[in-house]
Amino acid sequence: MFQLQKSFCASFTTLASVLAFVAVPSFSATRCVSSSGSGCLQTINQALSASAPGDIIRVQAGIYNESVTITQPISLIGDGRDRVIINALGLANGIFVDGTSAAPNSGITGVVISGLTVENANFEGILVANATSVTINNNQVVQNNRSLNFSAGQCPGIPAFETNEGEDCGEGLHLMAVDHSVVSNNIVKNNSGGILISDETGPNHDNIITGNTVSNNVYDCGITLASHAPATLSGLKLPGGVYHNTISGNTSSGNGTQGGGAGVGIFAPSPGTKNYGNVVVNNTLTGNGQPGVTMHNHAAPPNAPAVNLDDNAIIGNQISGNAADDGDATTPGTAGIDLFSKAPVNGTIITGNTILSQQIAVAVNIPSGTVQVHLNNLQTTAGVNNLGAGKIDASNNYWGCSAGPGNYGCAGVVGTVTVGPVATSPF
Repeated sequence: MFQLQKSFCASFTTLASVLAFVAVPSFSATRCVSSSGSGCLQTINQALSASAPGDIIRVQAGIYNESVTITQPISLIGDGRDRVIINALGLANGIFVDGTSAAPNSGITGVVISGLTVENANFEGILVANATSVTINNNQVVQNNRSLNFSAGQCPGIPAFETNEGEDCGEGLHLMAVDHSVVSNNIVKNNSGGILISDETGPNHDNIITGNTVSNNVYDCGITLASHAPATLSGLKLPGGVYHNTISGNTSSGNGTQGGGAGVGIFAPSPGTKNYGNVVVNNTLTGNGQPGVTMHNHAAPPNAPAVNLDDNAIIGNQISGNAADDGDATTPGTAGIDLFSKAPVNGTIITGNTILSQQIAVAVNIPSGTVQVHLNNLQTTAGVNNLGAGKIDASNNYWGCSAGPGNYGCAGVVGTVTVGPVATSPF
């Protein structure tokens, strides 16, 4: 019996030793940064150099004149966005979460950025490339894109992997090839453009952009979802695509007033680009230099790679006081929502929106496909304007009066639009 017990105990001890070796708990370290010293490191970059994956860097109040590049999972937490300033004047970016320098297609996971002001960068205030599960919360991103020469449409020195950013220097906050990440409760203002979601270095999908205030980014859109030509380093022959992103509960106002930009823009501009299955829900979109929501494609030549601008949903937004669309997508008056495409578009849903103080609530110009427009409050001059050959089912909307289009005081329709039945009161 004793021998058996001894043998059992020896086996258990050996097993425990092995488990202890392979499953030692990993504890993150917390490092402090203070511009005045005070027992902390004096720069954020010093803290990054000393950190291991999973560490937390806490930044005390002060001004930090540096550009920060993050290449491993860390949390960068400031002591309040009104108290901690990363001033990147004369530098490329304020913060660059760089997953492009990792092994091919591996990217970076689990970065958190919170409680900071990021300002004065030549390009983006915050750039995140090739990353998963990133959280960007409660920051201010202001007065970046300083290298932009707007009159020339150029951003000298911007990296080659940003294939379509020469006209806006990448905007204030840019997610490129990012998935399953959250951008929430940030203030993004006075940059060339606000928040950009794009796919130059890989697919961009399943992100949530919520509760942000995006304002006075006068050269471009407030929030942009754009499929672009692939960068060489991506190894892609066609764009990765922008899809299944949710834009919710944001305020986007006063953007694009000098350069032409929407409150929210969804763009698949050229052959092979893909921007589909995104949801724009419960946002307030006012006073922008193009319609509150614009969806564009500008080229569909024969035998070229197909464009996908399908299945986007515009739901429950408050839209007012935005400008007309322009260029080949020009609308005959100010517009709340504009869908323009040279390629067929299917599956677009526009529902539950309140659209006021616009000449046109919903403008559609597509060669084929069907757009569903239902349960909206369309209190404008023209409720729906069909400028193309596609079909529009606009039943069950409120047209600003109980009688429906064609009656005194009601929003009208232009072109071929299915209207009835109509709602007799606002939703």
